[in-house]
Amino acid sequence: MKHYIYTLLILSICSLANAQTSNTWTKKSDFSGLKRSRAVAFSINDIGYVGTGVDTAEIVHNDFWQYDPTLDTWAQVADLPASVRRNAVGFAINNKGYVGTGMDMAEASMSGSTTLNDFWEYDPALNAWTQKANYPGGFGFGVYFATAFVSGSKGYVCCGKLGPNDYINQLWEYKPAIDQWTQLPGFPGGVRYQLSSFVINHKAYVGLGTDQDAYRKDIWEFNTGTGQWTQKNDFPASSRSAASTFTLGQRGFVCVGANGGLLDDLWEYNPFTDHWSSRATYGGTPRKGAFAFTANGRAYVGTGKGYSGKKASVHEYNPSAILGIEELEDKLSVYPNPATNKIHLTSKSATIETIELISSTGEKVLQEAFTPVLDIDRLPSGVYFLTGFDKEKNSTAPQKLIIQ
Repeated sequence: MKHYIYTLLILSICSLANAQTSNTWTKKSDFSGLKRSRAVAFSINDIGYVGTGVDTAEIVHNDFWQYDPTLDTWAQVADLPASVRRNAVGFAINNKGYVGTGMDMAEASMSGSTTLNDFWEYDPALNAWTQKANYPGGFGFGVYFATAFVSGSKGYVCCGKLGPNDYINQLWEYKPAIDQWTQLPGFPGGVRYQLSSFVINHKAYVGLGTDQDAYRKDIWEFNTGTGQWTQKNDFPASSRSAASTFTLGQRGFVCVGANGGLLDDLWEYNPFTDHWSSRATYGGTPRKGAFAFTANGRAYVGTGKGYSGKKASVHEYNPSAILGIEELEDKLSVYPNPATNKIHLTSKSATIETIELISSTGEKVLQEAFTPVLDIDRLPSGVYFLTGFDKEKNSTAPQKLIIQ
């Protein structure tokens, strides 16, 4: 009887611990650049970088800060050596950060305000910025309030605002390897700004935002391999603009934003079923224009503008044991973990046919038939997520894998 009671107690404690760590938000150190909104963010090697934006005095900035999730600390890095800006775009490719476009004043109606088209590359190893080819979209006049995403070794800038009542639906692809921009088929949802995007398996999911007439909730999939757009199920919650988005494993997330008021909800998107699921409400107060980046399999969302003004608070989202509703009951086991050259895979399921390995930034780095031994020596060190799929594309829970 005692053994039975102890077993129940242990199971209860484990269940409670799991409930407290899964699908939860945790407050982290405030952004050291103080209160602001409309900043940009990206992550490199599980370190976050946040900069630019507008502070409480409506002063626009060009400073940059790095965040170490392990230590929960912020440190200032080299300023962007260009005009101050807000509502710029930022992303990371091959361990370099890229920041560009934006508006150099708090309000576009201010005398002398300029829409920007310059683009810059940040090297964290050197803590230095290098100017790259200007963004050629917006008919050469630049853009702000655009959205940006990354697939493989290319970056993309979509839609945005040229001036107080002038918007575009243009999509431009940037190749850092040759420092070159190419125009692609435009966003089929029409002209749009303050829209959102995330990427899963080399497909971007773009939508929401506003054209000033109305807030939108449509979502469009862009296949970066074929250049084709396909409409998907609408976002099921309130239409919105200025939301924050991120990718964890093989799921996309939309968080906070504005719909006339301010929002604090979180929604997860499953690309295999085209289905949205509600997740834990944001850990801070409702806000819009917040930054978001991912590191070590978790997301960080912070700053932005709330009902009481600009914010400096930052919260970490831990999806942990959150599973998609169509995921398989069986899971993959991987050992050793951490690993260096090879990993061994086992599963009780006989239905798993393929496996995929996704980086902590959401990039698919490997896809092949299920095998009990997998060679990983060609992959760079970092955090990855391993998932198995059956022939119907149902998936196992992603397993965290550390490659040393």
